[in-house]
Amino acid sequence: MTIRSRLLLTAAIGMAQPALAEVTLTRGSSPVPDGEALSTGDLTVQNEHLAFTIAVDSQAPWGVPRGAIVDLAPVTDGEIALDRIAFADFIPNNWSAWPNTGREVEIVTETPEKVVIRITRDFGEADIATTYTLEEGSDRIHLVTEMTNRGDVPLVDQMSGFTLWPDSGYILPVPGLAGVDSGSAEDALSDRVVAYDEDWFIALHAPYFDRVEYASKDLYATHTLAPGETRSFEGWLQVGPSGDLAPVVAAEIARGDIAAGSLAGQIASTSGPVEDSVLVVEKEGVPYIWTLTPDGSYEIDLPAGDYSVYATAAGYSDSAPQQVTVAADGSETLGFEDLKAPGLLDFAVTDSAGEPLDARITITEGQAPLVEFLGRQTFFTELDQVGGVQASIAPGDYVFTVGHGTGFLTEGEEVSVSVASDETQEVDVALELIARPYENDWYASDMHHHADQLEGTTPPEYVARSELAAGLDVIFLSDHDSTANHGALAEIAEMRGVPFIPSAEFSPSWGHFNAYPLSLGEPLEIDTSTATAAEVMAEARRLGADAIQVNHPFIPYGYLASLEAGTVPGGFAPDFDLLEMNGPDDDDAVFARAAQFWTQGQRIFLSAGSDAHDVWNDNTGSARAYVHVPGGVSADGFVANLKAGRAYVTRGPLIEPEIMFGTELRIAPDEERSLSFDLTAVNGLATASLIGPDGEISSQSFDKAPSTATAEFSITATPRTEGEDWVALRVEDTAGKTAYSDPIWINPLGEPDVLSQD
Repeated sequence: MTIRSRLLLTAAIGMAQPALAEVTLTRGSSPVPDGEALSTGDLTVQNEHLAFTIAVDSQAPWGVPRGAIVDLAPVTDGEIALDRIAFADFIPNNWSAWPNTGREVEIVTETPEKVVIRITRDFGEADIATTYTLEEGSDRIHLVTEMTNRGDVPLVDQMSGFTLWPDSGYILPVPGLAGVDSGSAEDALSDRVVAYDEDWFIALHAPYFDRVEYASKDLYATHTLAPGETRSFEGWLQVGPSGDLAPVVAAEIARGDIAAGSLAGQIASTSGPVEDSVLVVEKEGVPYIWTLTPDGSYEIDLPAGDYSVYATAAGYSDSAPQQVTVAADGSETLGFEDLKAPGLLDFAVTDSAGEPLDARITITEGQAPLVEFLGRQTFFTELDQVGGVQASIAPGDYVFTVGHGTGFLTEGEEVSVSVASDETQEVDVALELIARPYENDWYASDMHHHADQLEGTTPPEYVARSELAAGLDVIFLSDHDSTANHGALAEIAEMRGVPFIPSAEFSPSWGHFNAYPLSLGEPLEIDTSTATAAEVMAEARRLGADAIQVNHPFIPYGYLASLEAGTVPGGFAPDFDLLEMNGPDDDDAVFARAAQFWTQGQRIFLSAGSDAHDVWNDNTGSARAYVHVPGGVSADGFVANLKAGRAYVTRGPLIEPEIMFGTELRIAPDEERSLSFDLTAVNGLATASLIGPDGEISSQSFDKAPSTATAEFSITATPRTEGEDWVALRVEDTAGKTAYSDPIWINPLGEPDVLSQD
């Protein structure tokens, strides 16, 4: 029997049999465990395969207007599993601000066979009407959004479409677009992205898309919408009760009526069948799909074509790949018998004097599991065993990169290891610390870091392990609109004897703000989807924040970008203290805006953070703030001195100034004064530039890229007719990594060479 015949027969049998479970619609708090929609007006739709809840009255994440899917889970034997998403719905223009005045909810159909809900929201002058349909027996929610421009002006350069943001698990990107964080979908081999873990999957099918954002979590169409024009977007959210993705490709085949065949076989090692193994299918040299094999046997339907396939399992070596051509209505058989059982590596990481160091250990060369629940490619040393961790690794030859504060304090060490099956091997690694800033009271923190709330996927323990391995001196946490993880991080920080700064990222659609330190664990009491900028900042102060940081100010939903677009409710509110450097492409723009504030006499200084959500794939501390805290670091002291401008931000180079940043240098008018800065860069120093209100004052290049050097500049204080005078430093290393300092204020009216610390 051909695959198409089997599909048709299955459909016919399904129609002939009585329903296994009706489609139901309930109103009120979501029955999905760990769900976020908890209000009386929320709507939950369920059948025998899945359950989803639309936040009608509850807040949606990131200030998105109410009326979006915020809870989604598999259903097995009538039991709803845990919620697996932060958000899965339509976005009209790439997470830009969403001006909204209301919503309309219509129950179009409510029968045991089908539930259809239509929700209309406004997006400025446009209407966004989304229809959600779930049918009896279906493992897919059918989504149709109609976007209509009711205004008189075209909506140009829009990026619109459905998104899938899981709150746990992993992502299999659109096939062909792995590694593409933002860009064209021209090389896509399919039109779906899959979120998954060992016991669930959710796939977003989006046949309209031509662009991805956020590493395939957003599947957009780029378009313009003329006045009066309507554009329709159709997609499906498919849900399964395991990490077996065979149903995903089967749905593609059925939806597109694609010619297909089947592939089947056995997976074994020298000891016999390997239970819970995985068959991975590659197409045109890139990952395409996989299927699980609980008993060592597999079968999967594939579109007709050429594939490379291999078998693997947790800790086992990958089999040798085999090439196969699947013919339309054909059936192929492939067996795999060469899997090898894992070995164990026992790492011990120290500095050159033998003192243990927290460390990040990454597979640079060797087998790195594609299916992430089979094993990690990045490891962190234990909290209670500094410098030590054991890792189960598939047999083979590897190169590991081991580092502590890599790129800042050490270069990282490459270690070659051959792993043998069923053997334990000790791996000792000594790292040379190129800098120890804390010896001179300079301390670092990543001022924008997430754990496992909303789309964050990092348990609190691993936030701490990653931050300590990054060579940071202060543990920091800023989950979106949540303080739920404060208690866990506070306990870990106390156990390790390091300060903890509890924060939250206030996340309306028009701007994000980190506020800190907050009262430990106290929840937010504002609605970020409707609050004005002034109300957001007032809530931060109510929760105890001494500092408010404007996060990624110039991205589409950044505060400064939204102010320029006129989409901030209530307009400009001035009660913030810091501007964050987050994405390197915006660093110069952030510095330029800070420079404007400084010249205007405003004490708004710099901060920096990585915005890490997944520490195994994101680099904690890739952007960080170094703060001078005399007498030893504390959370309060760190925040106070960061807010006072005794700091610099960096992606690599380190700075120790002769005159402290954020302080005032008084020199006689027109008198020349030298300034010096001691610099360190693991990658080697390239340039140092002194900058003032009118731009670059002077620049110094370094021959032979030394790792340490002193930059010396001469300045002359000249009274300004408008604004304040100041100087700041920009340093760049040979890898293009930069550091920017806060200003040193220049007072040309006082006595020469007198430094005020007030």
